[in-house]
Amino acid sequence: MKRQLPKRRDLAPLMKFKKPTLSPKERRLASALTIDDLRRIAKRRTPKAAFDYTDGAADGEVSLARAREAFGDVEFNPAILRDVSTVDTSREVLGKRVALPFGIAPTGFTRMMQAEGEIAGATAAAAAGIPFSLSTMGTTSIEDVAAANPDGRNWFQLYMWKDRDRSMALVDRAAKAGFDTLLVTVDVPVAGARLRDVRNGMTIPPTLTPRTVVNAIPRPAWWINFLTTEPLAFASLDAWSGTVADLLDTMFDPTVTYDDLAWIKDQWPGKVVVKGVQTVDDARRLADVGVDAVLLSNHGGRQLDRAPIPFHLLPQVVAAVGKDVEVHLDTGIMSGQDIVASIAHGAHFTLVGRAYLYGLMAGGRDGVDRMIEILSGQIERTMRLLGVTTLDELEPGHVTQLQRLEPRPRL
Repeated sequence: MKRQLPKRRDLAPLMKFKKPTLSPKERRLASALTIDDLRRIAKRRTPKAAFDYTDGAADGEVSLARAREAFGDVEFNPAILRDVSTVDTSREVLGKRVALPFGIAPTGFTRMMQAEGEIAGATAAAAAGIPFSLSTMGTTSIEDVAAANPDGRNWFQLYMWKDRDRSMALVDRAAKAGFDTLLVTVDVPVAGARLRDVRNGMTIPPTLTPRTVVNAIPRPAWWINFLTTEPLAFASLDAWSGTVADLLDTMFDPTVTYDDLAWIKDQWPGKVVVKGVQTVDDARRLADVGVDAVLLSNHGGRQLDRAPIPFHLLPQVVAAVGKDVEVHLDTGIMSGQDIVASIAHGAHFTLVGRAYLYGLMAGGRDGVDRMIEILSGQIERTMRLLGVTTLDELEPGHVTQLQRLEPRPRL
């Protein structure tokens, strides 16, 4: 093989030097190619108690592991030789168009995860054209979220407290602030056994112990933001000396029934979604009540451990009620492929909670933007590889659920 010394003019088109990125945050987020990457960054930058509150689940965390396993057991069935030069990821959800088939789920104590909190989530959602959900246990007021996202879709998630008047006062404020959808959460009559929080002594505000101080030393940015921004404020309280689970058990009402749901529905002028549906029978009954959507969810595995897997339940619920109400889904979603599989199996819409918080902890508003960008790119690419150009073209035939857990016959 004949060799020669390269000439400068020959080297120029063959070599391109990357322009350095001066911002450490930009470098971090640009290196994140998946939600798991964002999770790893979030874990490095967030104190253990706050990170574990997001990352953990109930008891042995079996429900969460199974939900993620269910998505891992998906096999796609692509069609070839289709024109996929353009892809439309939008659809109508609860009467209005959204740009992507997912929204941001309600999360509690969000500013404890990262100081920008719900404002980062709401503004990122508005920029992406997707809904943002504010939790009853959120750390930003209803009115401040509405001001940050005046033209976007704001949803309010309701926990019914023992103090009914206080609960409905929040609902009234959300309606007056222009929130268009109420997410009534029904799977928290009592708090699940979130053992990581108990072991970490997760209190509001965070309890300082020698262990938490040592854990904070390599995470100065979190503490600087926490101590130099507006103190945490909750819709429900200013401080609580016990764990989060203790708080939930003290506040939440275990007597709520279908009659209460019908009463709540009569008070709300917009759309009503019931979050926490875990059986086909309950989905049918909710359709009869006249709700606008049922949200299949086991609370991200944070309530009843070994609860039904929402993705496995999805085809049965869609077959039972899909013509009467929209069927939404959350729990275990960590990629755009998970979302595409859910839509193919009949889900009309999905919500992401942990993925959102990983992005928030990794980089504030920019991290939430990156989370949306990652999921959006994965959705578009998966649709193209499957040979579809719209969400409506996705169907059960595009997905095979590989069998791992099979119920034994009942005697």
